[in-house]
Amino acid sequence: MPPTPTSRLSYIDWLRGLACLLMFQTHCYDSWLRPDLRDSALYHWSQLGGTLPAPLFIFLAGISMALVNERLREKGIAPNTIAKQTGLRGVEIFALGLLFRLQEYALGYKWVPWTDLFRVDVLNILGLSMTLMALLCWLTSAKEIAAARARGIFGSLAVATAIAMLTPPLWTTHRPRFLPWPIESYINGVHNFPEPQHWLFPLFPWAAFAFAGLAVGFLVYTSFARRNEAVFFFLLGLAGVAACYLSRFLDESSIHLYAVYDYWHSNPNFLLMRCGILLIFMFLAYAWCRWGLAQLGFSPVIQLGTTSLLVYWVHIEFVYGRISILPKRACSIPKATIGLFVIFLAMLALSILRTRYKKGTIKVSQPRAQPASEPAT
Repeated sequence: MPPTPTSRLSYIDWLRGLACLLMFQTHCYDSWLRPDLRDSALYHWSQLGGTLPAPLFIFLAGISMALVNERLREKGIAPNTIAKQTGLRGVEIFALGLLFRLQEYALGYKWVPWTDLFRVDVLNILGLSMTLMALLCWLTSAKEIAAARARGIFGSLAVATAIAMLTPPLWTTHRPRFLPWPIESYINGVHNFPEPQHWLFPLFPWAAFAFAGLAVGFLVYTSFARRNEAVFFFLLGLAGVAACYLSRFLDESSIHLYAVYDYWHSNPNFLLMRCGILLIFMFLAYAWCRWGLAQLGFSPVIQLGTTSLLVYWVHIEFVYGRISILPKRACSIPKATIGLFVIFLAMLALSILRTRYKKGTIKVSQPRAQPASEPAT
């Protein structure tokens, strides 16, 4: 069952819902606005907002992985069983990513290039990241839950740092050119182009967001965070602000570690900035869900977040696909905005139907109500 607005974990679904909203507006304006409106302030701000959904989804997958591991450990489940269960979920998401690419190719047959079948999209990298996180959680397991948690925090931060530091050379001076491009694309997003493409989602650097989220998820379960929840999230927000300032300081420094410096796409400094922004958003989402309007009743943002995978999958076809509800690249700003509102309402309705269907299925198969313990991926 999805968490209620007063649930301790509602901020996770609220952030997923926010990612869905940002994704909707970016895709709608990108698909429907006329070419002459792509220089407008609205379009530029829309595209800027579109840089947040992918990091949010991947970062939150890391947090959810940590929470699932913690709960299963508290139940006494063996590390091998936990790793198998969480790893298979990652394999499932990866397979769905491949299926999604196949669907897009089939629906766009004759005008979509066959190379799109091998495009590395967010679902592919999300699934791979979840499988790798499951492996790390298994490697850092211990008899004592607190010891496993500490190892998980250290290991996650180490892996995230390593991914961030290896990204620039893997994109430039030390590209694995010996690999076939469909395989190399999972490392640096080169696809079938001469150079890596920043609009794709390779493991380097995108998996770093997952491991950063994994570390934060384990931190949420520390004794300090449990005793001082509000203080903990406030400190997370402060850490985010500090990370943003550190990113700018390092960017302006005269010391550069790499032969090719590309702050906005592959450099660890920019990844540090994005992680800082994610931590700030996490604090704000927690505050909104605990003290803001989100705790007063039904929250459409939280509702969308509980079915984020479904609405991501479906809305693409009604925005970019052949069944787009508006003509592509032919709409004014007001017309595209009305279309965006329609997409929002349609996806919200779909999300509510999915939740009610799932709730009814659970009631039939398990008469006792289940606790709202695991946020949807």
